Amino acid sequence: MLGKWLRWQCNDAIQAIKCGIILPDGSCIKPPEHSYPVVTFSSWKTIIKLPFQPSLALGEAYANGTMTIENGDLYDVLKAMMDVQDYMDTSMLHQLASLARHAFLFRKDGRKKAQSAHNIHVHYDLGNDFYTLFLDKDLQYSCGYFTKPEMGLDSGQNAKKAHIAKKLCLTRHQSVLDIGCGWGGLGLTLARDYGASVTGITLSQEQLRIAQDRALAESSLPVQFVYRDFRDENHLYDRIVSVGMFEHVGRKQFPIYFRAIDRLLKDDGVAVIHTIGSTMASPGSDAFISKYIFPGGYIPKLSEIMTSIEQTQLSVTDVEVWHDHYATTLRHWRKRFMNKRDEALAMFDERFCRLWEFYLTGCELAFSHDKLVVYQIQMAKSKGIVPVTRDYLYQDRR
Repeated sequence: MLGKWLRWQCNDAIQAIKCGIILPDGSCIKPPEHSYPVVTFSSWKTIIKLPFQPSLALGEAYANGTMTIENGDLYDVLKAMMDVQDYMDTSMLHQLASLARHAFLFRKDGRKKAQSAHNIHVHYDLGNDFYTLFLDKDLQYSCGYFTKPEMGLDSGQNAKKAHIAKKLCLTRHQSVLDIGCGWGGLGLTLARDYGASVTGITLSQEQLRIAQDRALAESSLPVQFVYRDFRDENHLYDRIVSVGMFEHVGRKQFPIYFRAIDRLLKDDGVAVIHTIGSTMASPGSDAFISKYIFPGGYIPKLSEIMTSIEQTQLSVTDVEVWHDHYATTLRHWRKRFMNKRDEALAMFDERFCRLWEFYLTGCELAFSHDKLVVYQIQMAKSKGIVPVTRDYLYQDRR
């Protein structure tokens, strides 16, 4: 009966999908075909949840072993499903589920300081040894910038930092606030290569420990890293940068976030915000990622960002949209993670590794096939601070 119900709800997608699908009773709602992967479900619970919360249903099934794959791997199966998502988006159940998710996310969307710290702890304090398995040498946990197809992960992350530094229009000895400084790589780069005086703030104890150790090892650099919420910062800065942190702010906190930047930025200052975003209307969050990876995360639309900026004295001077760079970054992370999977397994367990494999694979496909992008938004308070063309971004900084 459930098999008939699934066919009724998703018939067009089932007909189009390049993947065999076998249900718990052994019936095939999509017979296996030559060279296509075959996915077998051993629990009806997954089938029931699939139209309502597809990512959560599939992620938990893969992690728990109630979804198995033959003649391919997880990437092949998720890609086949991603290719037919337009058919699913038109189903009545999917539309009703989307309305319910919007309402639920709006009700829960708020970030008190204690909740922000907890959310950051859950993800970023998994252990520094874990993140070194798949990140680049500088521990950049955000989208790289790949100007050439053959660029590796380290080169892409170095190019990202250089691009951001140019957008900050830095001169020597200027003060920089790095909101959500991670393991300190960007702050150290701005101090070492551009002569900036950097203060990095974070709510991750694990990241802070590494950042402070790195700063101590380069004690001649004017850089410090401290445990601090951006709402508690009170110094003025020439430049403000935030990379991969805005996704954790929460929709209701957007105005507070930009008012803080407005308050902390000098009148002749420049700020650059680098964030994941959505190019179309969306719930702003994903059930699987919210539950297992980034609790409290919210992916903004550009209009939501702009509305909050317009409530301040900040003026947007440049908006750049990166389309495929994060898909490339995630592909590097996924392959590196899978190459070091045994080491991750020694740190955690099989279920954890499967959850992270699903996360990295699903996100890679979301950026390559769906409506996720990266926005880089440059802001200033005064005219004449930022060049009137983008030429300066593509010239040799010498």
